[in-house]
Amino acid sequence: MKKLKASLLPATLLSTMVIGSGFATTTYAQDPYTVGVEASFPPWAYVEGGEFKGIAIDAMEAIAEEAGMQIEFRDMPFPSLIPALAAEKIDILATGLTVTEERSENIDFTIPWWETNDVVLVPEDSDHNVFTAVCCGARIGVQGGSSQQAWMEENVVNSSDIDVELAKYDNYVTAVDDMAIGRISSVIVDDTSAQEYINSGKPVKMAGKIYIRAPLALAVSKDDPQEILGDLNQGIMAIYDSGEWGEIVNEYIPGVTVPAIPGHMPDFVDTYQKPVAGLPELGNE
Repeated sequence: MKKLKASLLPATLLSTMVIGSGFATTTYAQDPYTVGVEASFPPWAYVEGGEFKGIAIDAMEAIAEEAGMQIEFRDMPFPSLIPALAAEKIDILATGLTVTEERSENIDFTIPWWETNDVVLVPEDSDHNVFTAVCCGARIGVQGGSSQQAWMEENVVNSSDIDVELAKYDNYVTAVDDMAIGRISSVIVDDTSAQEYINSGKPVKMAGKIYIRAPLALAVSKDDPQEILGDLNQGIMAIYDSGEWGEIVNEYIPGVTVPAIPGHMPDFVDTYQKPVAGLPELGNE
């Protein structure tokens, strides 16, 4: 079956992927599930040539095919995505979304499909290390509403006398570009995205890692009002077991070691208590 990329169109004419009997096409279908993405977050989701691309985009299309779901992608700034999902203005959130306890109180997560650590990025000619890059008068770029912002506020800004300032951005691409021209000292981002910026030729390097081992997952509105969590969980496992997930990831991050699915999920995630929706054999006891 040929997969079509979802075209980047105005919100009123969003491209919809329709899964039929043996083919995929675009049409104005009734009541497709709206998948919120941040299309400035490579390699998870971005726009190229007027099309959505990225790991989360291709994986969501494959999962929709497995589940027989109709979907449309809606590009939104990251700070708007979780509130939109919580308010049921979108049905699914598909991006490099970190699982946190605070988020789990407002939205529900699928099984984890990735694990990440955070990275401190600095300009390629910087002599800062992971410690000096986040102290001593540094102006540090983070994405507004991100787990990186929360970690910095909890562990550095609000719990010590270290003189730092957080600069909050709608997206990390702008933060990295601002760092390159000296507006900020460093950027804290997940390691997958950091490697993407380096591979794409941006004048940055890793000063070091912050080892948090945070799971990433898809998400739905709290209490799964659309009753799609089980389908999403089954779809994630299906593309992992078939090898399609590994092919998608390696298309965007060649040579990376793909973590096993499901990975570790914290006990505070209600939707990963046994039995898990769609996968009753999984879950924390």
